[in-house]
Amino acid sequence: MAFGLIIIGDEILSGKRSDKHLPKVIELLAERGLQLAWAEVVGDDPARITAVLKRTLAGPDVVFSCGGIGATPDDHTRQCAAAALGVPLELHPDGKRLVQERILDSARDEGVDADLASPDNLHRLKMAEFPQGAALIPNPYNKIPGFTVGHHHFVPGFPVMAWPMIAWVLDAHYADLFHKVAHAERALLVYGQAESALTPLMEQLETRYPGVRVFSLPSVGDAQTRRHIELGAKGEPDQVAAAFADMTAELDRLGAEYQPL
Repeated sequence: MAFGLIIIGDEILSGKRSDKHLPKVIELLAERGLQLAWAEVVGDDPARITAVLKRTLAGPDVVFSCGGIGATPDDHTRQCAAAALGVPLELHPDGKRLVQERILDSARDEGVDADLASPDNLHRLKMAEFPQGAALIPNPYNKIPGFTVGHHHFVPGFPVMAWPMIAWVLDAHYADLFHKVAHAERALLVYGQAESALTPLMEQLETRYPGVRVFSLPSVGDAQTRRHIELGAKGEPDQVAAAFADMTAELDRLGAEYQPL
């Protein structure tokens, strides 16, 4: 089962904010022996969000979506998820209760009385309107929940909320997948070689070891290091070990200078 990530928000595409979700989701998955297969960034365009969700909901992947589940005019994710599924939005009863608890908690902290029937507070209930049949994702930061439909999990854009919510989803729903697939990665730095000269070696290794993916990351160097290529193999541990041994043997044959990482 593959894992994907959708990051929603014009602020990412405009550069007003830098995305922090991608590296954190990779980290959360890696802690559990899992890997991210793909990621997409989408602006606050309802048609695009709906199209992306319609496509991913039709697939088998576990997908986390960050952003756009609030109740302001630029928040469209809840509505787009419902449209992609072809179902209406419904006020979730437990979601309503949690939003109202948050309203009362905030009022208590400010030393005022909360009027749950005020227009502002009634509008806040939109944050508990989810696609029909959705389940809730608890939010330990401020109680305002995210939601799940199928294997798609929708959380806020705020990292302080999103990250513990994603961790909860993984632990609550996918613990049976943790550390199921053994994975290893080994790499070294190769100096003074053109990437094209190493391509035949990479192709040979992937043909010889089908459980391995070979990668190369060239660097032009800087004040601290010379120009080099990070060359490595990742995948099934036994095959990675054998591929890495073959890799170093071929580099020795070529007389290449290299440094294991």
